[in-house]
Amino acid sequence: MVVADQKAGALYVVDPRTCQILRHDTETVLAEHAGFLPLPHGRLAYIDDGAGELVVLNVFTNSQDWRESAVSVAIPGEHLAASSTGRFIAVTTGLGRDWQPWSDLVTLVDRHGARPRSRRIRTRRGEPGVVIARDMGEADASPALVIRHREPGSLEMIGVAAVQSADAHGPVLRGDLTELPDDGHGDAYDPLTGMIFNATGSGVYRHTLENGVLVAHPTVPWNVPGRAYFVRFCPRDRCLFAVVRGGDPDPKNWQVWTNHLWRYSLDTHSISTAPIGPGLVFRLGLTRDHAVVTRIRPDGDEAVSYRRRPGAALQVHGRSALPPMSDAPRPGREPWDRAERRAIAASSAGSLFAVTRGGHGELHILDAADAGATMRTVRLPTALNEGGHLAWLTRGEGDAHGHDLVGR
Repeated sequence: MVVADQKAGALYVVDPRTCQILRHDTETVLAEHAGFLPLPHGRLAYIDDGAGELVVLNVFTNSQDWRESAVSVAIPGEHLAASSTGRFIAVTTGLGRDWQPWSDLVTLVDRHGARPRSRRIRTRRGEPGVVIARDMGEADASPALVIRHREPGSLEMIGVAAVQSADAHGPVLRGDLTELPDDGHGDAYDPLTGMIFNATGSGVYRHTLENGVLVAHPTVPWNVPGRAYFVRFCPRDRCLFAVVRGGDPDPKNWQVWTNHLWRYSLDTHSISTAPIGPGLVFRLGLTRDHAVVTRIRPDGDEAVSYRRRPGAALQVHGRSALPPMSDAPRPGREPWDRAERRAIAASSAGSLFAVTRGGHGELHILDAADAGATMRTVRLPTALNEGGHLAWLTRGEGDAHGHDLVGR
């Protein structure tokens, strides 16, 4: 398991079986919103906002130097996504410390060859999402960046070949636009069918790239009040997962927000939802047979696991109390304002998952299949302020079942 403390500029590798820290790197600042991106053959990519680099790690190597490559990209990193082979990686830029959009740079990295090469283009200022999609109508066509813009909302399609052949000095390069709601946030991609998924307030918009054109498909509804801001693709079960948040739109009243776990089957088009409870729920993790979340609330935080058998409804399996955070979110104040958070990650090949205790430098290991099992705790040298970030890799699992091609 890889643990990032972006506030301390640290990166750790932890063995979840022994709770031992195997590696400790310093002076590397993970772009938390973009997260980690697993790649084929046990590689893991992330954006180092401190160095302005896309870093690829060889997680399972025995070598002392596990950094396989580092190549310059535009920062602050907002989102990153890979092509299905892992050859191409796209990086978009966000606000950083500003309140208003200022950067229109998108970077494309080509990992093929003796060393990776990056090319920057300019599109539109904002906080865009991105996937790299293949053309389902032309087998030999170049893949394309599909960039999700907000306010005004749209999808912009720019061919990888066009980016690679562009001038080296950050030229403006625009593509064909497809209308999308202004409030899009949350992206996923299915490499088997070429389906592109974009979360909006009215549901999940779906498109495929066919003969150079984005073709719209019926929107998938949330089926419960609210919307999700984060969608995750499970390549083994071929499902999308999300947490749908509803209730009072004022973030100062986060403690009464409603939350539902949401699952959509790409093959049967069935939707299943299950209530989580009021409070603050961020991202989710997926073990082999469970979906897991953490719920922050004034009367005590908890981790919740759900059975997610294909074809069966989602069912609560267990709830585990979590040690409190001393600077946890408070009612009456925005939950991301001077408050700690929790990160979560899970073993896709087993039942274990991990949760951080922001501000305390602790990583808790739990069992989704046994909520009554003793929780184990790893104590890290840094505080994990704002919760840090996690990635759980299992050797060979992604190569056998496929990868989620969007950074999490």
